[in-house]
Formats: sequence, structure tokens, C-alpha cells
Amino acid sequence: MTAVKHAASLTLTALAMAAVASAAHAAEAGAKPMEKCFGVAKAGKNDCKAGPGTSCAGTSKSDFQGNAWKLVPAGTCLATKTPKGHGTLEPQA
Repeated sequence: MTAVKHAASLTLTALAMAAVASAAHAAEAGAKPMEKCFGVAKAGKNDCKAGPGTSCAGTSKSDFQGNAWKLVPAGTCLATKTPKGHGTLEPQA
């Protein structure tokens, strides 16, 4: 490969990598802020660890378990109503 072809190849590779990085950054910037909302997940539908006896997503034992959380759009948790009350930003017993 000649030096000119090699340089062109490196330039194209660098441009492609920059385009991918730019697209990833744009996707992150467009993502809506989220917050953990406790007490709103149905049994087995929590997003991650829900206290003792659970390990991660999908392990909550009961509907609207106070220590189980779901990610919700920021600012909506406290207005989320369930049969057991509203969502909270802190785990409940």
C-alpha cells in the first residue's frame, strides 16, 4: 500500500470513528433524565435490587413493594399513584 493510500485509509477510519462517537453522544444528549421511583413496580417488574432477598431486575415479590423501584421520567415519581399510595424517591419499609 502506498503512503498516500495508507494515509487516506487512516483518515477515513478516523472520520468513521468520529461519526460513531458523535452519534452516541447525540443519543445520550437526547435521552430524557430518569429517576428511581420506589413503590410503583408490579411484582417481578422492578428495575433492579429491591432490598433483602432480591438480587436485581424482576425479583420484587409483591406489587408496589416499597423497596422496589422502576426508572421513570424525572419529575413524575411523586405524582404516580398506586393502590398503596404515591411513588416515593426513597425506599419504604
